[in-house]
Amino acid sequence: MSRSAELRRLDAALQHMGAGGPALVDVTGEAGIGKSRLLAEFSTLARRRGAAVLRGRATEFERHSPFQPFADAFADLDQRVLRVFPSLRELPPVLRGRAEPSGEPWNRDRFGLYRATADALRCIRGARLVVVLDDLHWADPASLELVDHLVRHPVKAPFLLVVSRRDRQAPAALTAALARGADTGAVLRISLGPLDERECVEELARDLPQQRAAEMYAASEGNPLYFLALLTAHRTARPPGPPVRDGGPPAGLEALLLDELAPLDPIERGTVEAAAVLGDHATADLIAALTGSPVPDVVEALRGVMRRDLIRTDQAGRRLALRHPLIRALVHDTTDPWRRQELHRRAAAALAEAGAPLAERAHHIERSLTGWDPEAAAILTRAAEQTAVTAPAASAHWLDVVLAILPNTPGHLDERRELMLMRAGALGTTGALWESRDLFHRVIDMPPGNEDGEDALRTSAVVQCAVMERQLGRYAEADALLRRELDRRPGPSPSQRIGLVIEWCCHAQFVARFPDVREELAEALRGARDLGDGLGEMGALTLAAMSEAYEGDTAEARRLARTAAGLTDALTDGDLAGLCEPLVRLAWTEVMLDQYTDAERHSDRGAEIARRTDRFYVLSQLLLCKAYAHFLTCRVTTALELADEAAAIARALGSGELLGFTLAIRSLFLMQARPPGDPDVLAAAEEAAAAAEGTGESWWSTLARSLLAFAAMGAGDPHRTRDILLETGGSRDLPRIQPSLLPEFLELLVAAALAVGETEEAEHAAERALKEAEQLDLPTRRAAALRALGRIEAHRGDPVAAARAFAGAARESALSGATLREAQSLLLGAAFTRAAGDGAGAAAMLRRARRQAAEGGATLLVALADQQRPEVLGDTDGSAEPSGPAAGLAQLTSREREIAELVAEGLTNQAVASRLFLSPRTVESHIARVYRKTGVQSRAALATLVARHTVTAPGTPPPS
Repeated sequence: MSRSAELRRLDAALQHMGAGGPALVDVTGEAGIGKSRLLAEFSTLARRRGAAVLRGRATEFERHSPFQPFADAFADLDQRVLRVFPSLRELPPVLRGRAEPSGEPWNRDRFGLYRATADALRCIRGARLVVVLDDLHWADPASLELVDHLVRHPVKAPFLLVVSRRDRQAPAALTAALARGADTGAVLRISLGPLDERECVEELARDLPQQRAAEMYAASEGNPLYFLALLTAHRTARPPGPPVRDGGPPAGLEALLLDELAPLDPIERGTVEAAAVLGDHATADLIAALTGSPVPDVVEALRGVMRRDLIRTDQAGRRLALRHPLIRALVHDTTDPWRRQELHRRAAAALAEAGAPLAERAHHIERSLTGWDPEAAAILTRAAEQTAVTAPAASAHWLDVVLAILPNTPGHLDERRELMLMRAGALGTTGALWESRDLFHRVIDMPPGNEDGEDALRTSAVVQCAVMERQLGRYAEADALLRRELDRRPGPSPSQRIGLVIEWCCHAQFVARFPDVREELAEALRGARDLGDGLGEMGALTLAAMSEAYEGDTAEARRLARTAAGLTDALTDGDLAGLCEPLVRLAWTEVMLDQYTDAERHSDRGAEIARRTDRFYVLSQLLLCKAYAHFLTCRVTTALELADEAAAIARALGSGELLGFTLAIRSLFLMQARPPGDPDVLAAAEEAAAAAEGTGESWWSTLARSLLAFAAMGAGDPHRTRDILLETGGSRDLPRIQPSLLPEFLELLVAAALAVGETEEAEHAAERALKEAEQLDLPTRRAAALRALGRIEAHRGDPVAAARAFAGAARESALSGATLREAQSLLLGAAFTRAAGDGAGAAAMLRRARRQAAEGGATLLVALADQQRPEVLGDTDGSAEPSGPAAGLAQLTSREREIAELVAEGLTNQAVASRLFLSPRTVESHIARVYRKTGVQSRAALATLVARHTVTAPGTPPPS
């Protein structure tokens, strides 16, 4: 049937693949509307145009088989295809339907698997590859995460992924991911609506009277499958009833389709039933194994059912499948239940003999269970263990199946406890935080078991449950849980108690109550040393170091971090296997102490351990920590790449607090990677603040909301910037802000306050920033305070003092290797250095800043440097066309120029509004547009531009 318009859109995507076109095509429509037919026609067209096409299908009965649709597609890879696309040899084995070799990186990190897949596809050269995945609404969670990764990180190669799905039956996560991709242009959506009446009637029912055909078309609502059912019913004089709109077949269609089975002989019927059990992986040999019939007899039966168009083969003639998923579902569901179970049992045995992956066998074992079966339970448990990292949702499902059949007797209590603990961990990894938390509580409340390690299991459950509570923002609940375990009698062993105390103190630190638990943590550190507990010592040391750095006790934080680093560096990677969380704290401490090289080194070691031990919650933080070290040392491109991976993990984990924190930091990187005024920056920061909303007043959620102020300033809205800072910080002294970050936030408050005419507030903030920086004794904090002072001096009209302050900030930044901040400080100071009479010095500052920014991928700073270049280098004699801020002045409307001149005279917004008979909000809007056009970001800078034709680089460096 004709879908010419849709086929043309697919053809256009094919022609532009790898050259700026969409990376994925999303074909949607209800059941039977023609999605599979369209994909088949497109596959034929793509092959005619020289592309290689691989086709896979998600199936209703294999929804817990990890990566099943991808494995279905890549199973078609043969030596001929691999010669054309050699990089596909690097695809993870699980995506090619093979058992995963133990120890392979993707076997222990699903996010690494996604990257490995994208890397293999990204290396495609020359020829074009199209992968078509049908019925994605039935795909397993692991496949959906991989699709989401490919949407977020489009493969820039001659590769196109085409998927089809039923919109109303698709998981919400898939729908959201594809919608985001459509917004960014990475996804092309093609919605299949009803077929045209003429097409339906002329192609299928030319022999019917026109009136009768029209009635049939109206009843089918243009759905070709339903139209065919009505047509068949008409020709056999059996009315099937009206169509339905819930994505299933119309009433009566089931009977019509099953009527097709009536003429089959027993071996043909058994062949069809076996094919329904096996799905798209059916072969003559496997069908013979399931039915017990000789292969030649099965082949003859297949010929018969293929003549009836019940079973079809692919173009290569290797794979068999029932002609439509609805038919497979109907045959499978109407097969005698006992026979169906036996067929699944035989399928599992045949696949085991063929060496199929455990996950593929587990699907059939699950469907063959009738009660407790220790051997089957062992296979399902091994499958769960094997997929716990790459497909935790499948792992949790199979553990649930085992728990459902496990006898509820005292003899199985210890096994039940262990399985529940495994499942709770898998659920937490998938992002099902509430379900994970509830299951941990069930483990904790279970009666004592018979094993010696029961107490250790209980304590492990308490600690992991507390982490879940923390990710959910339930700090009071976590605190109560840990306190109850610490007070239990007989209580945990001394070493277990140390672990509990450390976790309890960690929760206190997250809600800014570290001073309340400082002594308890010190006692735990002494206890760990007395016991020779290296893990406990590292845990307590790093938590104390990070907490002191947070609170601003730099000297104590340095001492503790130096001790922890010495212990860490003396250990091998094997020794560090249980220390990935302490490494998170050590690395972040070193970032806060301006020790970027050490932070990156420890982040790398921690990330490797986190991948190996499945601790994705800390992996996200380690990647973000490394990203921040790259950012501050002006490696913006790699910082953004690392932050994207950290954000993908945070999304998958489902913690709003972690996601908000990660996205907020990422928004800072994005600001530097984009040109001035890019709207995506503010949108990213607002998404971060929204993700953290409702998670309480923890360290991360407060920081996520505070960082929105930087994006607001970059968008030219100082009023909003000031409002965010005062609201989140609590007052003009910002008492709720992380103490060690105060100079950076106070610097931003200075810029915002000056821009809105709050001079006294700005001067107070600058004075406080200098005092805080002196106490913190860190170069980056002194640099922030000096930039704040420079803004005040510029506002006072003293270019010499302003230049001196900005130059000092650049020197302090250079001391710690914070190259990005050095470049920012140089740009802020260049214009004032020239105004102070040092043209050569100003030129050197500008050139150094631009070079640093360009080498590090800081697009924002490069653009600001280029805006300043003509005036800082002295090209102001009128011989050249104005550019940068001077050009921006020329672009102002008469009203904007009028307001800019009044601001330059020192008038407040209210005074400007009164003089021009405008509302203050209207004036604010005009000023925001003036800022965007000229590239300046404060009233002082605008006044200088108007009066002297000199500018300062807008923007305030982000915090660390």
